[in-house]
Amino acid sequence: MKVRLSDYNPDWVNRYQEEASFLTTIFADEIVRFEHFGSTSVPGLKAKPVIDMMCIVKDIGKIDSYNDKMTLLGYDAGGEWGIPGRRLFRKGGEARTHHIHCYQADNPQIERHLVFRDYLRAHPSEAARYSQFKQELADRFEDTSQYGPAKKAFVSSMEQQALSWYTSLRSDAR
Repeated sequence: MKVRLSDYNPDWVNRYQEEASFLTTIFADEIVRFEHFGSTSVPGLKAKPVIDMMCIVKDIGKIDSYNDKMTLLGYDAGGEWGIPGRRLFRKGGEARTHHIHCYQADNPQIERHLVFRDYLRAHPSEAARYSQFKQELADRFEDTSQYGPAKKAFVSSMEQQALSWYTSLRSDAR
């Protein structure tokens, strides 16, 4: 798929909220809460215009029973898609608009994603550095199959910074 990188759009928050409201009618009592994460959740950050949503659920095993319904509603059901304990739904086909990442409430991936988001929100200079790096990659690579792997080491390093920041915040709060 072609890399589509956009400047930050404040409407992404509204698109997240609308989809969360809609998905509440589908998953109902399975939902613990929703979180907007990924690049579209960080003001000022360039992003592929695909809203990453986390749907934190009580029992991940029950989410598979929604696959047919989600497919009828225009989502692709991707299963774990490389992350154990996750269920991924993608909306919009080649012109994707949303990725729904379902995790059971005790999954450690939740904290990793949210800490990274919060770190970028709290450190605009780091968000700008990440944004610039993403633009450089988008200029070099036309396809997401190259773009994604090329940013992996940078993101992993920044995630480590974010986790250190979060650990120091928790230590200071004690």
